[in-house]
Amino acid sequence: MFKRVLIKLSGEALAGDENNHKIYDGEIVRSIVEDIKEVKNKGTDVMLVVGGGNIWRGRTAPPYMDDAKADSIGMLATVMNAIYLSEAFRDAGIKSAIMTPITISGTTKRYMQDDALSYIEKGYVLIFAGGLGHPFFSTDTIAAVRAAELYCDCVLYAKTIDGVYDADPRKNENAVKYNTITYKEIIKRGLKFADISAMDICNNKKIRSVAFLLSAEKSIVIACNDDEELYKIGTKVNFEE
Repeated sequence: MFKRVLIKLSGEALAGDENNHKIYDGEIVRSIVEDIKEVKNKGTDVMLVVGGGNIWRGRTAPPYMDDAKADSIGMLATVMNAIYLSEAFRDAGIKSAIMTPITISGTTKRYMQDDALSYIEKGYVLIFAGGLGHPFFSTDTIAAVRAAELYCDCVLYAKTIDGVYDADPRKNENAVKYNTITYKEIIKRGLKFADISAMDICNNKKIRSVAFLLSAEKSIVIACNDDEELYKIGTKVNFEE
């Protein structure tokens, strides 16, 4: 079982089925929280990087909007999602703290590595929001940066498909799934997984990743267990020595 993980959770995952026109799906959020509670009880430290796509996506910004301003709106959307998640954790009896690059008074803590490590030692779930405080960084990259800073064993990428394939399985019924693959192989083959910068950080810092199907039952628990069950719902991505 992984000892310390960072889960990269998209904003869309909090909304559930795109056809339900919700910003948040309470049932899905409760399922995520219960899974995290279970893995914490088994001894795994858990952190989250949350996206904001259920509220705002930069690529849908009007053409007159500056890209940096569009990213700023997105960073604020991640803070809103972090607050929602933090309240869900509180309701489940789990201590959590929201950490952002700049303190939002009464709501978030300013991210500092030593403070984050102290919260982890006290049993908190950390929720990272607001990006790195600068535009043009994806949540994939932010997840890799925080995982490296905080000595994580693995970054868990919650997905809408069950792992890494050689083609998009939603468009190609003959797509083949990988049980394991390396970051360098993903980059070489041009496969869809995470930003190249995120994979480069994880490879250099020897941090594994798991791409897994969030909607599978007990998906986060299975992904954290790091055993053969993982391959039923995901793909393990390894660094190269």
